[in-house]
Amino acid sequence: MVVPLAVSALLAGGAGTSAASPGTGPTAVVSMGDSYISGEAGRWKGNSLTNTGNRTGTDRAWVSGSTYDPGKVYGTTVGGCHRSDSAEVKSAGAIADVAVNLACSGATSENVFRASNGGVAYKGEAPQADQLAAVAASHNVKVIALSIGGNDLGFADIIKDCALDFVIWNSYCYDDQQEGVDAKIDAVMGKVGKSVDEIRTVMRGAGYTDSSYRIVLQSYPSPIPRGAENRYTQSDWSRLNTGGCPFWNRDSDWARDSLVPQLANRLKGVAASKGVQFMDLRDMMQGREVCAKASKHVTTSAPASAQTSEWARWIDSSETQSLVQESMHPNYFGQLAAGRCLALVTAQPATSNFGCKNTPGADQTGMFLTPVG
Repeated sequence: MVVPLAVSALLAGGAGTSAASPGTGPTAVVSMGDSYISGEAGRWKGNSLTNTGNRTGTDRAWVSGSTYDPGKVYGTTVGGCHRSDSAEVKSAGAIADVAVNLACSGATSENVFRASNGGVAYKGEAPQADQLAAVAASHNVKVIALSIGGNDLGFADIIKDCALDFVIWNSYCYDDQQEGVDAKIDAVMGKVGKSVDEIRTVMRGAGYTDSSYRIVLQSYPSPIPRGAENRYTQSDWSRLNTGGCPFWNRDSDWARDSLVPQLANRLKGVAASKGVQFMDLRDMMQGREVCAKASKHVTTSAPASAQTSEWARWIDSSETQSLVQESMHPNYFGQLAAGRCLALVTAQPATSNFGCKNTPGADQTGMFLTPVG
């Protein structure tokens, strides 16, 4: 079995290599799933139009001169899983002795399932449930955070098609995209449910009872604002050339108020049916999205700040600064906020579900929970 550096390092030496079992040994919090929890876009502290040097302080991979080393942020998975040093599980603080990030950018549910039950290796690594077995055997796992379903539903294609409808076709995307989502979502939720089942099976096989740890299934934050909350007009090319948010108001409203809530509500249903905790992130970046009026670009006069900068990575379609795959993901600031949300949720009873929201003008310490029925 091929395991990522995060797991192999734990098994080769250091914390957690002494005899461990459920209820004993060093505790661990584990993240599993896709790019929204692996740490994609953690390289960026807000968005800046400057294309050289440290991009006005936003590029954490800058070394000096014209040299960049994404490995400073993403470790050995550069161009692959993009597990950033600010990923949610790393930013959650001291909720366990060890934080293990098994999530991988681009992963679908099949990359979570065990190989023996339909799981598929991805980017040179074994299915995540098989990797979890090794962690469960060497650590006392207390929390497993899971973000999955977005790639099964085709998030990347939806974003691409909606952007093309703005840039090239001068048409809306929401109607066709909604039809596609409705056709897929039942099957996608079935796979999300199976992902939870696979995790349960692995943990039971390692000797854990269901009540000895918790699974937190989370939804997705919206990376773009409603049309009325966008600081750029849709009547010119500023959304494309300046803001990095090339979407019509009508499509933005659909994404923010229909697509993201629909997916969140369905994930909440899966969580309820499987008896796991649900963390609703649909409003996590309200006012902090790409092009939101309440946030702004980083400039020499407006330094990178979790209080004022955007919390998501813009669409860098020309790749003058970064990879397109980083687009529309929580950036460094957004990941700090997600980590704070996870810490807040795991401090509550595992039987309670919560939404997590930000306080306008505050950094990640201003995140707060609201009960979810």
